[in-house]
Amino acid sequence: MIGDASLPESDGRYALARELGRELVSGGYRVVTGGLGGCMEAVCRGARESPEYSEGDIIGILPGYDPDEANEFVDVSLATGIFHSRNAIVANSDSVMAIGGGSGTLSEMAMAWIMQRLLIAFRVEGWSGRLADQRIDDRIRYPDIPDDRVYGVDTVEEAMGYLELLPRYNRNGFEPLRHGRI
Repeated sequence: MIGDASLPESDGRYALARELGRELVSGGYRVVTGGLGGCMEAVCRGARESPEYSEGDIIGILPGYDPDEANEFVDVSLATGIFHSRNAIVANSDSVMAIGGGSGTLSEMAMAWIMQRLLIAFRVEGWSGRLADQRIDDRIRYPDIPDDRVYGVDTVEEAMGYLELLPRYNRNGFEPLRHGRI
């Protein structure tokens, strides 16, 4: 899950990310984020609140060298020391869901597109809203998926519904597992 890194709890996007985290873990998925604040903290917090939560469900891929920089809700903190280049690791999740975001989110969305990942974007202020419901470029990623695009959503329920497309986007020979990475 990617998005705005500096949202206050009073922002509606924070509440949306928190709800998303709860539903993802309740649906049997693990949550992978950049491990810091804003949307990343919110989705991790929500994941922790799920009745299905277990230790290890929340993974933070940190930009710096210090694993203690992770928000308090991260279970597994991976300090990469590669700064914004770590966005490529986050973007290589089974599916990438975006809420808002600035240039970091834009780079993750572009990398997820290039890596042919299922990409779901909430129609809110930021890059997720700007790229929702369209293709990032003209390349044909999957000839057998004519409606391939950044799937735009307004609700967590809609976002969860698009996860049914994971088998069509998973071309590495493995079926998505319960506890897939989102």
